[in-house]
Amino acid sequence: MFRPCIDLHEGKVKQIVGGSLGKTGLPRTNFVSDRSAAWYAELYQRAGLTGGHVVMLGPGNENEACAAIAAYPGGLQIGGGINSRNARDWLDGGASHVIVTSWVFHEGRVDWNRLAELVKAVGKKRLVLDLSCRRRGKKYFVVTDRWQKWTDVTITPETLQQLAGSCAEFLIHAVDKEGLRRGIDRELVKQLGQWTPIPTTYAGGANSMSDLEEVTLLGGGKIDLTIGSALDIFGGDGVLFADVVKFNRRQTK
Repeated sequence: MFRPCIDLHEGKVKQIVGGSLGKTGLPRTNFVSDRSAAWYAELYQRAGLTGGHVVMLGPGNENEACAAIAAYPGGLQIGGGINSRNARDWLDGGASHVIVTSWVFHEGRVDWNRLAELVKAVGKKRLVLDLSCRRRGKKYFVVTDRWQKWTDVTITPETLQQLAGSCAEFLIHAVDKEGLRRGIDRELVKQLGQWTPIPTTYAGGANSMSDLEEVTLLGGGKIDLTIGSALDIFGGDGVLFADVVKFNRRQTK
């Protein structure tokens, strides 16, 4: 299935090359929209798309994020700067789930006390863990803080099984593919399909409808796909928004 996204940077809906975030100078940007985040949220609602995510990439995005989740109550997840103190406020504001990475993966490892605090604050059923990762050798390591800090946590069957006990879903960006529109990381998608015990959304590199079909196949029907820079509503020419909507409708018949 296709899942939509709204990536916010400096108060604007953008599509950014993921690996360039947080480095010296401005990140590499594929697209900056003149539409508001709420406009995209309303578009997704009209299309009947659920399970999408709003990600705040740094400060200055709170107002747009609030407007988006208010425009589509219960239809979008929210991530970026979420912790046990503010998570409930985002849910009360209209988010279906909160997405958390850096606050849980503290000082390079899983902080189980912080994770327990989050579960207590919002409940397992409304928590998504972001396990966005970068490859080093043959292993995929979870990265945090705008995908620049490496942790010692690797994507393995054991890691996914253990973390699944504390959340409803995983969101996993293949950071080195993100925004490049050069195709998905097939090996990672295949591993996720074999290993994940809960719903998982993959993002990174998708540039065609065939990528959506391949993720569905490689993931054994357990992995959903987010398409960003290649989508026509984000200035891309590889995938039509109307086509991904049709794809989802066919899957649910």
